[in-house]
Amino acid sequence: MLKERAIVHMDLDTFFVSCERLLDSRLIGRPVLIGGTSDRGVVASCSYEARKFGVHSAMPMRMAKMLCPEAVVLRGNAGIYSNFSKDVTEVIKESVPLYEKASIDEFYIDLTGMDKFFGCHKLASELRQRIIKETGLPISFGLSVNKTVSKIATGEAKPNNEIRILTGQEKPFLAPLSVKKIPMVGEVTYKILCDLGVKQIKTIQGMPMDLIQRVLGKNGLTIWKKANGIDSNPVVQYHERKSISTERTFNKDTIDVVKLRGILVAMTENLTYQLRRGNKLTACVTFKIRYSDFQTYTQQQRIPYSAMDHNIIPVILNLFDKLYNRRMLVRLIGVKFSHLVAGGHQINLFEDNEKQLNLSDAIDRMRERYGDRAVISAAGMGAKSINRWNPFSGEPPPLLPNRRQ
Repeated sequence: MLKERAIVHMDLDTFFVSCERLLDSRLIGRPVLIGGTSDRGVVASCSYEARKFGVHSAMPMRMAKMLCPEAVVLRGNAGIYSNFSKDVTEVIKESVPLYEKASIDEFYIDLTGMDKFFGCHKLASELRQRIIKETGLPISFGLSVNKTVSKIATGEAKPNNEIRILTGQEKPFLAPLSVKKIPMVGEVTYKILCDLGVKQIKTIQGMPMDLIQRVLGKNGLTIWKKANGIDSNPVVQYHERKSISTERTFNKDTIDVVKLRGILVAMTENLTYQLRRGNKLTACVTFKIRYSDFQTYTQQQRIPYSAMDHNIIPVILNLFDKLYNRRMLVRLIGVKFSHLVAGGHQINLFEDNEKQLNLSDAIDRMRERYGDRAVISAAGMGAKSINRWNPFSGEPPPLLPNRRQ
């Protein structure tokens, strides 16, 4: 007989804001906005005090400042937030048999079978109190038989609280809630449902499966199952990344080719260093460009497996030359490495030389000791801010849009 599942979803409340308040108590009780500070920036996180004015995550910062002019606006620090996240992760890692880190501030925990020894709700509640005590960060959780119901329950528990949904009560719990609470229901899907008069989850619960599938396409069946509290997805321990990428949105659209190429070099240098630090190689590189009219173009190229600057930078710059239209202002550029595999650089007898490889090794050792930007090429010095997060350490990346160029 299968054991009844016990899945906990834990989410740190207004995580970036809570970290900033631990560092500066003067922010407590005040409306706080974190994200890109320019008019082109967006809100990455906001306090509950700011939400009362209608501010929410992913809102343009200019609009957020208009709605809440008295708010304290902070750019944020990805390194600090990552360290706080690691502290929380360590507490969870020591306390439970199986957990999944879904993002920098979000965790799924599988306590199936633990009720025989401790009581799942009691264990989850004690874990939450331990996190609050040891890190000072507020955190909420939902407990149910699956990931979907637990995640929605956490949203209802916030701020800084907990909810347990008993077995068999999943549908009654979900029924009165907005369809927007269902994971996978974004703005477009929400509008489609509202146009049909479907605003509460209970309406979807009463709809035939084939009907909602016709309305919403291939995702319709999944949304119907989630609305009915059905979700068999397991809690999955950290797994290897399949790609890494970085993008840069400019404060002001530009046609400065020297600047664009310099930032591309810096972005590519950073990603190749992260590959080597994670003992990874890439076989496919992609360049992305977005113009001022929001037309976006990407082009990728397969390459022999590599993690070396001198192999990859020329490919990226060549893709840039192919896609760049000199008559149009550029809003965003990005670089992505995919088809990742474990392994170190294989020496090419015809293209590599000992001096080049020794230099690369020495630069990496200096970066390990003094920081990712301790040694950079002259071409990439124009990029003042480059992401220092290690994508292969098991930590999901913090989302901080519009870093300085």
